[in-house]
Amino acid sequence: MPAPNLTRDQAKLRADLLDVTGYDIELDLTDGHGGPGEKTFASTTTVRFSSDRAGESTWVDIVADRVHSATLNGADVDVSAYVEDKGIALAGLAASNELTVTADCRYMNTGEGLHRFVDPVDDGVYLYTQFETADAKRMFACFDQPDLKSVYRLTVIAPKDWKVVSNAIVESAEETPEGAVRTVFKESERISTYLVALVAGPYAEWRDEYTDDHKTIPLGIYCRASLAEHMDADRLFTETKQGFGFYHEKFGTPYPFSKYDQLFVPEFNAGAMENAGAVTFLEDYVFRSRVTRYAYERRAETLLHEMAHMWFGDLVTMRWWDDLWLNESFATFASVLAQAEATEYKNAWTSFANIEKSWAYRQDQLPSTHPIAADIVDLHAVEVNFDGITYAKGASVLKQLVAYVGLDHFLDGLKVYFGKHAWGNATLADLLGALEEASGRDLSWWSAQWLETTGLNSLSPRYEVGADGKFTSFAVVQSGAKPGAGELRTHRVAVGIYDEDGSGKIVRTQRVELDVDGERTEVPDLVGLPAGKLVLVNDDDLTYCTMRLDPASLTTLIDRVADITEPLPRTLCWSAAWEMTREAELKARDFVTLVQRGIHTETEVGVVQRLLLQAQTALNSYAEQEWAASTGWPAFTARLLELVRAAEPGSDHQLAFVNSLAGSVLDAATLDVLAGWLDESAPLPGLTVDTDLRWRLLHALVAHGKAAAPEIDAELARDNTATGRRQAERARALRPTTEAKTDAWQRAVYDDELPNAVSDSLISGFSHPGQKALLGSYVPRYFEVIDEVWQRRSSERAQPIAIGLYPSWAVAPETVTASDEWLAGEHPQALRRLVSEGRAGIVRALAARDFDAQA
Repeated sequence: MPAPNLTRDQAKLRADLLDVTGYDIELDLTDGHGGPGEKTFASTTTVRFSSDRAGESTWVDIVADRVHSATLNGADVDVSAYVEDKGIALAGLAASNELTVTADCRYMNTGEGLHRFVDPVDDGVYLYTQFETADAKRMFACFDQPDLKSVYRLTVIAPKDWKVVSNAIVESAEETPEGAVRTVFKESERISTYLVALVAGPYAEWRDEYTDDHKTIPLGIYCRASLAEHMDADRLFTETKQGFGFYHEKFGTPYPFSKYDQLFVPEFNAGAMENAGAVTFLEDYVFRSRVTRYAYERRAETLLHEMAHMWFGDLVTMRWWDDLWLNESFATFASVLAQAEATEYKNAWTSFANIEKSWAYRQDQLPSTHPIAADIVDLHAVEVNFDGITYAKGASVLKQLVAYVGLDHFLDGLKVYFGKHAWGNATLADLLGALEEASGRDLSWWSAQWLETTGLNSLSPRYEVGADGKFTSFAVVQSGAKPGAGELRTHRVAVGIYDEDGSGKIVRTQRVELDVDGERTEVPDLVGLPAGKLVLVNDDDLTYCTMRLDPASLTTLIDRVADITEPLPRTLCWSAAWEMTREAELKARDFVTLVQRGIHTETEVGVVQRLLLQAQTALNSYAEQEWAASTGWPAFTARLLELVRAAEPGSDHQLAFVNSLAGSVLDAATLDVLAGWLDESAPLPGLTVDTDLRWRLLHALVAHGKAAAPEIDAELARDNTATGRRQAERARALRPTTEAKTDAWQRAVYDDELPNAVSDSLISGFSHPGQKALLGSYVPRYFEVIDEVWQRRSSERAQPIAIGLYPSWAVAPETVTASDEWLAGEHPQALRRLVSEGRAGIVRALAARDFDAQA
């Protein structure tokens, strides 16, 4: 069922009333006989807190199967009327209080609270917590809001063969008479409830330490025993040490916690979670099959993102979820900076421009866009705000701020911020004050322009060229932000001029950095200089905007993108072409042709993977569908097959092309080629068809009716692991039959006991670009069931259904009409937002298709 809500006003009232001194938490994770428990676990919490308004009342949060008892200052509290959404009422507070609550809490299979997983390989039971935004109450009684920070002392009774990890280091461990082990942790540092962590089970473990002039930090890495053979711990430890070295130097504040464990856990809903000293990661980051270098780069970004949170989020924490963006934007910016300066991933800002910026642009063009500094009135509002604005636009805007004030001043401001607010809570105003103190600049205008408004400005070049090929005038023209109120903003930009270098390559010949302010900004420094062949008004990707190309530059992009030597400007050109496609300014078929013609020289494999995905999206959603079916898909897949065969055997590019091919609409001849790779009757030189690639190839065959249940069952027998079972679920959902779609729909929508990870597999297999004719009846069915799903499930469980099963495959006016009719009714605001976003995608696709069909 949905978790209890909490409003900002309620949280403020409770924070004004209480100061939480500390928690003692005892958990019994056994069945009473030394083995692992199955349904519930015993939780006893003693919390000490003070109040300067004796006699007043408050409440403590707990979500439990049963609350046995509660005592406040030695007196029994009546818990007979306990319900989850109200917690336990506490009347007659004293100046100093001690509350003890004993309860049986539930193990979860939804990635919330204390999640329980059984490994099908060895039947090992694995537990981990996930408490953001407010699910600590599912494990222990607490005041579950970020500004009531405290210290925690955990005692855990668990099976004796388990590893037990929390935020603090272990103080003692002793065997119990029942054959279990009672582990007592030292008191933690002062943190918010959502950052408390417990991970337990027969995890495999690796140890190391990081030492510099500041301190020695014990390091741990953990994953399930059945994944241990695939763990590349040395690489992860190296990147961890690089991160600590960089952050220690730049932040000027030593790592604030006693140790640093990184735990790769099953069925995790997110990429990672910044629990203080015990970071949890999606175990898909333990690569059991070959992946491209880009996958390692993204994993390193995630690792460094979570590490940055140890300072920005854990040491200094937002007061309320309005400032969630500060946590996430800062961690994203810092992680990319660390990648570029301290690791092997020197082109990390290219990936940022390619991935994060694209996410931000897409989110900021939706009707649900919101200011970066969002108005978060309650927990339900924040749960749909882990989005491209909060992460990617915020990080882009921070990058723009750094360009404006200078990196040294920015880092000096962070040192002030950490020094003033360590172990406490802070707000945006506190950060801006620290940056103003360090830089000597007034930043109030910056906040108003960038954090309190919505939408994108577009920046375009306006120039004239004389007979000698030199600029006679040059200006940058800015449009008002949209969607939004049409604000003009101050942008720190670099204008780059690119020309041939004599060898046929296109290189930068001029760069001018300046502030763009207002509708038109003259650039006199370029007057009299050669005009070149390409003009980028957001060169180096300093600001957050839609960059428009003039006609000559667009011609260069279309004809010669492969000749641009540097990866970042080339990526900016690709991005400009994609945004034009999404805005129905460049035909989808022309974008696909551009990708087919230029991708062979793209050196950055991450850019290659993103471009191939965008080309598939263009064919699936933005191109006129008769052309896509008759010409677009066949030409695209034929080109992919050429690229596969021409790529260096065993290279990342070869694997990227193969993966894209497997996700496309394929003809019979190409399916035969894939079948030959899978059964090794016609192998591709250099291609290792390992476990995960076998599944991808099988998925392609199943989706096109060239394989079915027997082949799926045989593959599962080869890979009877948790990942293999999820892959098999996806394969069954991909079968091009009415019965397969009905089964996938019924299980995803109605089976509330299905783990999120399995549900996600069903959803991902439900629709395929070659199966749209099978799914027409599901447009009305979606709108019939989605309210009930939202009411029945927690946000974490309901969101994948609301987003993943929205009928995005049905790009038709009828889908817009059905959405409008549903939106005309009364529905929860968070759900309305998700449906409106799906509708906006259909409207955008319809406009792009109309444009693509024009002669």
